[in-house]
Amino acid sequence: MRLLVDFLCRFGWGLSVALVLTPSSLVPAGFFRVNMLVVLGLATFAALLCGQALPAHTWLLPAAAAVTAWMASIVWFAERTRPGIVLCVITALLLAATTAVVQVGADGTLTGGWPHVGGALLSGLVTGLTVHAMLLGHWYLNAPGMRVDVLRRMIDIALAAWAVQLVVATAAALPAGALAAGTTGGPTTMALVSLRWLAGLAGLPVLLWLSRKTLEIPNTQSATGILYVACLAAILGELTAQLLSVAA
Repeated sequence: MRLLVDFLCRFGWGLSVALVLTPSSLVPAGFFRVNMLVVLGLATFAALLCGQALPAHTWLLPAAAAVTAWMASIVWFAERTRPGIVLCVITALLLAATTAVVQVGADGTLTGGWPHVGGALLSGLVTGLTVHAMLLGHWYLNAPGMRVDVLRRMIDIALAAWAVQLVVATAAALPAGALAAGTTGGPTTMALVSLRWLAGLAGLPVLLWLSRKTLEIPNTQSATGILYVACLAAILGELTAQLLSVAA
């Protein structure tokens, strides 16, 4: 259950940050409103599960995030850009704080230290930015006059987050591989490691790059279709990384 709460908070944090990075002058307010409702759902689900997986009162953080996400959806419905962005930032900070709290073990110690918290937040950015790009591509059906370079920019940001994730994952894997020299992992562990690298670290950038090249035609529908697959790769890769982290 803790694993699910962790993923929901990471995901909501990434989506909130992606909305803050989206140019509100080029994207309709309706897009922000709908996506804040998605964040509202993620934060609410996390708050409901907190009581079963985390210490008492932890649920207050995702609950507060759900309230601010709900307020943001109302503000965006009224097309109030500045208050909407401020509420997106507050929601992101609350979900980031919840993600940090989830990393605290049952004994009250921070598992893996602050670098582990940074890795969790980076994982949420990769997932959130990729899903956000897919949702933005889908929004072109509602706003066909929207500029294509907005989606291209969000894909570039997702690729940048992936690049940082690759560096972090490689740096973490090298000492772990040296420490485990001569030790053979079980078939389940090997399958998870392979899935992590093939889907999240090797497959995701290829899919993002293909979707970006498709925008040069330009064809937003085809690019969005590729981004659907990229979302599956990102979610699968990051969930697998969480399972490996727990196993470690």
